[in-house]
Amino acid sequence: MLTAFAQAFKTPDLRKKLLFTLGIIVLFRLGSHIPVPGVSYKNVQICVDQPGNSNGLFGLVNLFSGGALLQITIFALGIMPYITASIILQLLTVVIPKLENLKKEGQSGTAKITQYTRYLTVALAILQGTGLVATARSGALFQGCQVASQIVPDRSIFTTVVMVITMTAGTCVVMWLGELVTDRGIGNGMSILMFISIAAGFVSALWGIKVQGKIAGGWVEFGVVILVGLAMVALVVFVEQAQRRIPVQYAKRMIGRRAYGGTSTYIPLKVNQAGVIPVIFASSLLYIPALIVQFSGSTAGWATWISKHFVKGDHPYYIAAYFLLIVFFAFFYVAISFNPEEVADNMKKYGGFIPGIRAGRPTAEYLSYVLNRITWPGSLYLGLIALVPTMALAGFGANQNFPFGGTSILIIVGVGLETVKQIESQLQQRNYEGFLR
Repeated sequence: MLTAFAQAFKTPDLRKKLLFTLGIIVLFRLGSHIPVPGVSYKNVQICVDQPGNSNGLFGLVNLFSGGALLQITIFALGIMPYITASIILQLLTVVIPKLENLKKEGQSGTAKITQYTRYLTVALAILQGTGLVATARSGALFQGCQVASQIVPDRSIFTTVVMVITMTAGTCVVMWLGELVTDRGIGNGMSILMFISIAAGFVSALWGIKVQGKIAGGWVEFGVVILVGLAMVALVVFVEQAQRRIPVQYAKRMIGRRAYGGTSTYIPLKVNQAGVIPVIFASSLLYIPALIVQFSGSTAGWATWISKHFVKGDHPYYIAAYFLLIVFFAFFYVAISFNPEEVADNMKKYGGFIPGIRAGRPTAEYLSYVLNRITWPGSLYLGLIALVPTMALAGFGANQNFPFGGTSILIIVGVGLETVKQIESQLQQRNYEGFLR
């Protein structure tokens, strides 16, 4: 692998893409450490460094921002508004006929949908930025910190507007950097920035487990976490690469005196066809009740019940709801992202058929049957992987910053595999061995 990496840097155009991607990553991480105007950096650091202070309510957004959320930097919102906007547009494409027609138009339609995604990203960034500023001003961003209410000393409207505009502009810059990486670098830019955001907190989180450990100076806990992490990475790689290959045969067609077609191929149906999207959906949905209670300030019975059962991630009700939502969204997302009838129609149009299955509707029913069968183990796998941090919290007292969380591993391994495959394909075009054997 090291030899192949050296060969990649010896290739001029590939080296240029790698260096460009690294440069964008450096800029992204630099912006993640520049505080927003109007924030007391000193008070923020006091609250962040306070032992035992972890805010699980904003954990998902903080994860995708590389820790910039709780630091309240210009990139505090990170890539999360764009991810949310992309998911919303993808769901609306199934519901709104106009968007569905745009998707079928090819490159021009995709460009239009991308433009709509950008507009929605800006709107979501304004909403999330306003919510973050309001939360920081109320002191709820760091519960239990004595100076939490002094994070934003100036409560004027002008300061609030400047903070929201700065964070919204930061989100637009992050979106632009991601698109630059996609166009001129290696891999999908948004995925790369998400990968870097999550990986940025790994070292500090691992060392924090060692410092807080009680057995042999924390080295036993540190070793256990490393072993669990390696086992999870191996499991995720195995499942992410697993697929059911449906054989497809194309009939020969005579055009003049020449025969065309007659080739064999396959349709790859991944076991985890939905990726990490169901985990993000479920996590976001479970944040809503806690957010409602927090911003309402109610002490009624319903608010007390939600605070007791759906704020802490180790409660049985929370665990059960989280697992069931992941399974539900896995089936839901697969249903809207893979259309068996469309695949069957395309196969029939070009003379393709599955051996033993009639073309047309029987092919669509067969694909739907196989997809449902393999989605069950995929959804259960996603649910179990996502619950690993919760089991770690309950098992040996790890904090909310447990580094080998299910969402973290799924994204890191998935993005890593796709990026390596892209470098591999470009190396193979130049007759080099590449990364994968």
